[in-house]
This record gives sequence, structure tokens and C-alpha cells, in this order.
Amino acid sequence: MVLGVSGSGKSTVGKAVAEELRVPFVEGDDVHPDANIAKMAAGHPLDDRDREPWLRTLAHRVRRSVEAGEGLVLACSALRRAHRDELRAAAGSALWCLHLALDRDTARDRVARRTGHFMPARLVDSQFESLEPLEPDEPGLTVDATAALPENLALVSAAVGQFADRTAD
Repeated sequence: MVLGVSGSGKSTVGKAVAEELRVPFVEGDDVHPDANIAKMAAGHPLDDRDREPWLRTLAHRVRRSVEAGEGLVLACSALRRAHRDELRAAAGSALWCLHLALDRDTARDRVARRTGHFMPARLVDSQFESLEPLEPDEPGLTVDATAALPENLALVSAAVGQFADRTAD
């Protein structure tokens, strides 16, 4: 799973990782209910009640992937540990997280410059307020979201390989 605040590059990095691993890619933004999209587009942050159906849908997709024995790269904010735990419960030990970390100003600038997306730049601060970085017991890696894509892909490839080796034992 590729996680981070809006503007961190989840979609770009997630698609590249999925391509490198030759597994399907799921864009979490595409799964949001219309009411969530409307709320964010109006400049209001989501609360956990809003996120419930979204997380349930994502967890279902993750569970199907695990049951089918196929890989999957999911791009979604998963800012709070509780959100990641819900997805981890669906995946069992198979969930590995890539946290794309960056500073508020860079995230705000990236979101302000993109077009055709429902997330306004004024909500970036609320995402940082919700963000709970990966904890030591969460399988994953935190990388600099401003680093070059090939550099991050090399780090991810090595880390995912090590994770796969450990979970295969």
C-alpha cells in the first residue's frame, strides 16, 4: 500500500511500483463515495464516519486479492494507524506500506497546481493533523516523496523483496 497526504505522489509512485511488480493497481480516490468527494471538494475534511464505507470497500478489495493469491498495489491516504490496521486485518500478514513523506508547503503547492482533482489545497493541513507516521511494528518503509522516482523505486524494490522473503518463511 502506498500512503501519504494529498500531493505526496501516491498515484504516480503506486502505478510505477505496480508496473515494476507486475500486479494490479487500485487508486483509492476512485473508490470514495460521491458524498465524500463532494464534502472534500467543498473544503471540508472527512471524519472517520465518512471514511468507513471507503475503508470497507478497500478492505474488501485487498481481501479478494489475498484470497486469490495475487499481488496488489493500493494507493490511499491511510493517514491513521486505525485505517492501516483495518486494511491489514483484510490482508493478514501480507500488507506492506510505503509512506511517501513530504513537508506541508510542498504538499500544498503540489495540490494547488494539479487540475481535475477534487481535493483542494486548503485541506492539506487537515491531512497533516491526521497523519500518524508508520510505527516500528508496521511492515513498511518511509521515503522522501520529493526524491526522484527511480531512486524511490530502487528502495521499494529492495524493501519489498526483503519483506517477501521474511513472510515466506
